[in-house]
Amino acid sequence: MYEPLFRGLLFPLYEGLLRRRRTLAHLREYERTQWLPREQVDALQWQRLSRLVAYCWNEVPYYRRRWGAAGVGSPADIRGVDDYARLPVLTKQDVRDHFDDLLARPARGSMLFKTTGGSTGEPLRIGYTRENYERRNAVMHRGYAWAGAPLGRRALHLWGEPPGVGIKARLQHAAFNRRVLDVFRMRDDNLVAYADAIDAHRPRVIVAYVASAVRLAQWLIASGRRVHVPDAVLCAAEPLRSHQRALIEEAFGCPVFNTYGCREFALIASECERRQGLHVNADHLRVELGDPATPAGEAGPREVLVTDLFNYGMPLMRYANGDLATASASDAACPCGRGLPVLASVDGRRMDALRTPEGHYVGEYLEYLMFTTPGVRRFQAVQERIDRIDVAVVGSEELADDALDQVRRRMVDAFGSSVELAFARTGELPLTPTGKLRVAVSKLAHCVWMTLLHAVEAVRGLGLEAAVALA
Repeated sequence: MYEPLFRGLLFPLYEGLLRRRRTLAHLREYERTQWLPREQVDALQWQRLSRLVAYCWNEVPYYRRRWGAAGVGSPADIRGVDDYARLPVLTKQDVRDHFDDLLARPARGSMLFKTTGGSTGEPLRIGYTRENYERRNAVMHRGYAWAGAPLGRRALHLWGEPPGVGIKARLQHAAFNRRVLDVFRMRDDNLVAYADAIDAHRPRVIVAYVASAVRLAQWLIASGRRVHVPDAVLCAAEPLRSHQRALIEEAFGCPVFNTYGCREFALIASECERRQGLHVNADHLRVELGDPATPAGEAGPREVLVTDLFNYGMPLMRYANGDLATASASDAACPCGRGLPVLASVDGRRMDALRTPEGHYVGEYLEYLMFTTPGVRRFQAVQERIDRIDVAVVGSEELADDALDQVRRRMVDAFGSSVELAFARTGELPLTPTGKLRVAVSKLAHCVWMTLLHAVEAVRGLGLEAAVALA
């Protein structure tokens, strides 16, 4: 009863009349454009992108200077997405170094700002407009609805919540028909309280960090505890692996949906009801897959580059957010009928790609081996040298030393003997400031082969003058 009341009356009154936001109008637009055929989605995206390119040339000093140095004489030189793909990539360090020059002149003085990151130890400040904020929320509501979590549906969030949450936030949670359980305080000895809260709230959908959902699911299965069965579990904030999805589905007895986003852009892609990849919000963002995670080839994980089509305050054009994703192996339309393109998977953070001296990518296989080893509760692999990976393991009393020896042997068989694998037991693992567990942490400097790849692409795609400008 409450859900249709909230969606049809309370939220429109609050968002439209009281807050004077156009979130619902944008949501109706995105609900329509998601069903356009793929070629019409592409045409709509280019129309919005070309308008933003012209705006950046005229109003954002950084892009006029940088693109000019790369050989662009006017926006007319960027005639399509192939030309756009040859423009310089925007890095996080570029944003830090040229913050003021990235602010559009017409929007100065009327922008909103947020700080991203924390897990890297170097936060980043990003600006955006009021309309951009409203559109981000609209896209989020659309994507969550695909997973069975539309506005007003009774939900429980296994999420990070900062200390000292005030009455305003609690009232907002209640109005949205959701309860938030703080995963910052999640420990092995208090997981029963999280299970009790699920039974008490009886949510139709659970929204969770992947690591938190996995941790609770492992405990539920090990303890034999059954909880209220929701319609769906919606995972966010971290890559979701197939074995993790299977574990969560076993523990909660319902389908698990994957989403992908970051603070710079909010929701980037999410699974629909068919769960055959993540639909990119291509009517709101342009997402490109750039350099590969390994020198091997095209099929594996590649660098994610994002352009927000509606941030006219601080446009982020071809912005490398540090993530890796894999393209869909097929251009065939999703059976759901939406024309939005699909990513096969989101594979993690570029900075957390563990590597061998030969250039092989070491990541998910290690995670799979640890995950399927009886007695392993959590783990973290840290690489400070190219020839060594330190693996810290939180294990139960049943975790035998020979089980870890077997994992080590299988890793050597798969990746060769050039990397030393050092295993150590620990009682707990540190979370990031946002409450997530980084299972892989690379502390290597930017590798030489990636630098060479950038240089080759620059010379091949933009010419010598542009390559010099990129360096």
